[in-house]
Amino acid sequence: MDRIGYRRAVVAAHGFAAAGLLLLPVLPELLPSPFAGLLLAVTVYAIGGGLIEVLISPIMEACPSPDKPAAMSLLHSFYCWGHVAVVLLSSLFFACFGMEHWKWLAACWALLPLMNGLFFTQVPIATLLPQKETGMSFRQLLSSRMFWIMVLLMICAGASEQAVSQWASALAEQGLGVSKAIGDLTGPMLFAVCMGLSRMLYSHFAARLTPDRAMLAGGLLCCASYLLIALSPDPAIALMGCGICGFSVGVFWPGTFSIASGAIRGGGTGMFALLALAGDLGCAGGPTLVGRIAALCHNRIQSGILAALCFPLLLLFGIMLLRSGRKNHI
Repeated sequence: MDRIGYRRAVVAAHGFAAAGLLLLPVLPELLPSPFAGLLLAVTVYAIGGGLIEVLISPIMEACPSPDKPAAMSLLHSFYCWGHVAVVLLSSLFFACFGMEHWKWLAACWALLPLMNGLFFTQVPIATLLPQKETGMSFRQLLSSRMFWIMVLLMICAGASEQAVSQWASALAEQGLGVSKAIGDLTGPMLFAVCMGLSRMLYSHFAARLTPDRAMLAGGLLCCASYLLIALSPDPAIALMGCGICGFSVGVFWPGTFSIASGAIRGGGTGMFALLALAGDLGCAGGPTLVGRIAALCHNRIQSGILAALCFPLLLLFGIMLLRSGRKNHI
């Protein structure tokens, strides 16, 4: 990315995202195996989504903003509002036109990355490092103890978030006895709204509250929300715990990026890429652990959530390591 430039990379990323969504209704009809067609289309837009995730944070970090943690938190709040928009608008589309017309919905959503790609051909884009300067190499990053603390925080941030978010709909369906559509609206959307509010709130108070302090408070609240979801006998209270969890994890992802930018000078795009990869590993691992444990406990999702409590606890441990590392100047 540093070689070809942010602009070319981010425009290409949105091109992949749009192409994958447009291929989603086409490839299953063209290939002998519809499932293989779906997988190929998903792979194409996942490439776009992954590149967008890697690039947008360093582009924001490079902007001449006086309060970068606040800007980063505000940026990541729009992930939540996008999540809410997808759930609401897609549910509305299916209610009006039926599930059988899902192909048109995929084509409609492709318009969003297409427009963003066009915008990125015109907007001014700064870079993290001055011209002719290079960031730390992968070897230098991997030899930094502080970097590995950041990796731990990112893995736990992704896992703490998605372990509940990915299962919130099933919790609502199982506990409240509602349909899939209502489960989606009451579970994941509640989580996303609370997470977005948390990030917007932190962007307002970032000047008074450092990212590590905010993450420490969020980690404690996250542990409490996991216990509320896992141990409450009332499904409505457990669902309320999902909202509290969404609020508590809001600062984890952008907060870790902000801490890493300040603690690892010259990390560059490579650092953001590796940290995003660590976060994605957590996003995959957290829900998987919940599902596996739930399957062993007669499909009781609360048991899986209780097992996933290890992730916010590890995040708190990582923050303690971070503070210790700062004192020892590592």
